[in-house]
Formats: sequence, C-alpha cells, structure tokens
Amino acid sequence: MPSPVPICRLLLLLCGLLAGSCVSQRSLPYLQGAGYSQTRPVEEVNARAVYRIQVNDVLAIRVQSSQPEFNELFNATDNRALLSGDPSILYLTGYSVNEGGQISLPTVGSVPVAGLTVDQVQALVQQRVARFASGANVVVKLISFKLTVLGEVRNPGRYFVYNGQANVLEALGLAGDLNEFGNRQNVKLVRQTAKGSEVVLLDLTDPALLRSPYFYLLPNDALYVEPLKARTSRGNANNLGIVFAGLSTLVLLLGYIRLN
Repeated sequence: MPSPVPICRLLLLLCGLLAGSCVSQRSLPYLQGAGYSQTRPVEEVNARAVYRIQVNDVLAIRVQSSQPEFNELFNATDNRALLSGDPSILYLTGYSVNEGGQISLPTVGSVPVAGLTVDQVQALVQQRVARFASGANVVVKLISFKLTVLGEVRNPGRYFVYNGQANVLEALGLAGDLNEFGNRQNVKLVRQTAKGSEVVLLDLTDPALLRSPYFYLLPNDALYVEPLKARTSRGNANNLGIVFAGLSTLVLLLGYIRLN
C-alpha cells in the first residue's frame, strides 16, 4: 500500500496555498485615510482635465433657426433616435473629425476643430452658421466619449459616457466595480496622446487619488485592473485539490484491492 507521507505533504501544501489565496480586508477599501470624519467633510481640490478634440472624434451638431430647411441639413437624426442612446446611430449621424482635423458641414463647408475644446467648436460653428442663417442657435456635443475597463472587474467592456466628464470611480462603477481579486493598488490607466500612448499607475486605496491629475478621465482612456497574487494561489490550490482527490481515490482503491 502506498505510503501516506506524500499525501500528507500534499495536504499541507494545499492548506498553505488556500491560506495564501485569502484576500486581506485591508486591501479592499478605497480611499483609505485616517483624516476622514463622520462630522466634517474633507475637501480635495482637483481641476477637471480639459479635453481637446482629436482626429476620429465624432461630434453631434444641432442647429435651431427660423429656417426649417436649413435646420434639416444639420439635424439628420430625430429626437427619439438621440434619446435612445444607441452609439451606432449617433456615430452614423454625427460629424467625424478627419485626418486633417476638420469636419465637413452642409453648406458651411470644412471647419477646423482639432485642438479645440467642445465649447470652442460650438462658438466657431455658431459663427460659420450665422453667415447663412441669422439668429441660429448651435449646440455641439462630443458623442464619441468612450471608456474601456478590463481586468478584474465584474463586467469588463467598453462604455459610452453621455456626460461632459467622468472620473476613475465612475468608470469602475460602470464595469460593476472590482471583484475581490482586483489589485486596488495597481490599476493601469492607458491614455492616447498625440505621440502615442502613456501608462499611469493608480492606487485606489490612497486618498491622494482624488487630487491626482488622472482622477478625471478623458475620451478613449482604458483602465486595466491587475489580479492579486491570491487569484493565482487559489487557482493552484484548486488544481492541487483535484490532484489530491485523485490520489485519495487511488489509495482507497488500492487498499480495497489489497484487502480482497
């Protein structure tokens, strides 16, 4: 009959891995700090990042004037389609920024928008439209504000933001928050720049996150939540558990055969 010593050693190893796969309570809370109080708020000053239009962005432009025919040239989508929030409809009816940093508007022609804020684009389009329709009101919105959240979150994926801004916590909320194996101290923020991409590490447990210039996200940002070592340990423990169960069954089977 096989010696029980190797099985005992395997059992001890399995117990050690199970202990290592436990996630500490201290690693789970966000914004850990002794300065927070139940009686007074803690104020953190942080200026929102200003986003400037880039190539491949998509803008929604609506014109309101006393000339219905002129309005229809711009307002290709009815209000029901806009309220549906379908990104594909908004993309097909929006104005894409071409490689030259311009959008092409009916009657108005090409308008350079790359490098401008949304408010600046609205003012510029307002000036151009006023040449053809007096008293016209122009509304410009960025409809290609999307974020990608990957890794140890409950619902990884790409999310559209129908707002002028979004922060890290809001993006994680869209993805259903981190699961227990998400490394809250090592979240990668990948941001597209004119030169390429940049990567910044964010610590969700540090209250200084609220003051970070990367707390507010920009369109096309991506967050990647790395797994804790506990996830690997638990996976190894599960595999060893299967092996241990197989060995135990084999020992029992050999013992049964020996007795008979």
